[in-house]
Amino acid sequence: MEITPTTVSAAHSSRWLTLRNMATCLTAILAMPLFLIMASLAQPFSNTWQHLSDTLLTEYIINTSLLVFGVGIGTLGLGVSSAWLSALCEFPGRRLLSWALLLPMAMPAYIIAYTYSGIFDSFGILQTLIRSTFGLEYGDYYFPQIRSLGGAICMLSLVLYPYVYLLARVAFAGQSLTTLESSRNLGRGPWNSFFCVSLPLARPAIIAGLSLALMETLADYGAVSYFGVNTFTTGIFRTWQGLGELLTAAQLCAFLLVFVLSLIFLERESRNKLRYYQNFAHAKTKLIPLKKWHAASAIVFLSFPIIMGFLLPATQLLLWAINYWQKVEKADFFHLLLNSITLAIAASVICLVFALFLSFVKRRFGGNRELVQTEVVKLGYAVPGTVIAVGIMLPAGWLDQKINELSVLWIDNSLGLIFSGTLGILLFAYLARFLSISLQVIESGMSTIKPHLDESALSLGASPSHLLSRIHLPILRPSLFTALLLVFVEVLKELPITLILRPFNFNTLAIRTYELASEEQLMDAALPALSIVAIGLVPVLLITRIIIQDKN
Repeated sequence: MEITPTTVSAAHSSRWLTLRNMATCLTAILAMPLFLIMASLAQPFSNTWQHLSDTLLTEYIINTSLLVFGVGIGTLGLGVSSAWLSALCEFPGRRLLSWALLLPMAMPAYIIAYTYSGIFDSFGILQTLIRSTFGLEYGDYYFPQIRSLGGAICMLSLVLYPYVYLLARVAFAGQSLTTLESSRNLGRGPWNSFFCVSLPLARPAIIAGLSLALMETLADYGAVSYFGVNTFTTGIFRTWQGLGELLTAAQLCAFLLVFVLSLIFLERESRNKLRYYQNFAHAKTKLIPLKKWHAASAIVFLSFPIIMGFLLPATQLLLWAINYWQKVEKADFFHLLLNSITLAIAASVICLVFALFLSFVKRRFGGNRELVQTEVVKLGYAVPGTVIAVGIMLPAGWLDQKINELSVLWIDNSLGLIFSGTLGILLFAYLARFLSISLQVIESGMSTIKPHLDESALSLGASPSHLLSRIHLPILRPSLFTALLLVFVEVLKELPITLILRPFNFNTLAIRTYELASEEQLMDAALPALSIVAIGLVPVLLITRIIIQDKN
């Protein structure tokens, strides 16, 4: 229900309008990096761009397209099949496997890529064992290359399929008993019922999960960079850091942004054109009992992504960390841990404050203006961190240049970098990227607060701060905690933004893991990598408890 301005006294109207204008200004500032990225296409293309167009641009487009297509197939295959088995079939260990299938969400793609390289690469554990056991030399036998486009597709599929699995499982578990029984009464078997009834009903959830997985694929830098796969993200880094061409890097970002916006458009079009309704008034479907080899096959199939996506890499990281613990500089490690935790806490609090502010203004006015603002802000999470970082560096670098020109003119001394390479600009980038997470959680919590509570408070002359602090915040405590936790973990494992915008000599667990792995010091990288995975388990366990257990 919309709360109209007539419920607010004239004395407080100016305060509300000020808040509304502040929300608009904040949205404009957060959207500025994306606007500047798209505006870069209007600038003249340099010789570097011509060189990229002649040599690498086609490879970037082909590899990025193949990566998205391959990960799409992989996440759909693993996510939909595991969701259907765990939601609609009964077999020993179903509840445990339903929970464990979410564990790969805690494993960042770049960490699983480093770990599997240490296991399957030419001088990794497995191939070394093969050569020593059979007396072979490298090249005497065939072994698939882990550092390849196919390897990157496998790594990303293993850690991103839970996006599809989670949403699809909730959709399958909520399907009506009468709908499926009607299908079977018409002569369709379990498989026909799945393809003709269950799958179409779950399509919106599946497409939503798939779009999230594909956007994460487009945003990935660590895994594709380590595997030597030339995509838009690696090209942006090389163009900027290697060639020093920020404008050309921004133009590459614009092409990557077109990929992202195309995915968003296709996802929304798929939801708008088709509608599938379920009858929730009837009982939920009965589980299909699986016995003997059917049950065993289901257990083996569902165990595969858990083992390959979490247990195997986590165990290898643990073994490396234990073996290397004595050689670790404890002070350096705890300094990295402190940097990472401090940065993540600061970013999560900032995102929470701004998300609370924007959702509060949207609830108060509820017009098209507020709807557009929140949709623009939510776009930040769909945009790769590389794009946001480049979009922020454009105005930051320009401001630094102008300030230094003025300082030389006025005081005959350069002030150096004021914005670029500071913690402030890094936190702003985190805000632009992860505000969407906090905002969606807070909006979900806000939707549970009955409008008449606001109306009563406003009719008694409550100010915006009193309405928020005395009514909304106490009710929103679970949502606030969830929003803080989710952003905390996302910032902790964020790589591209931190790598580009961090201050000089400022390291985090993610950066140190990337640096050591890039130098092939995989055992040294195990401890910071394992720390990221361990902390990432916290929101996964909470999500599992909230969603999966409720649907069993």
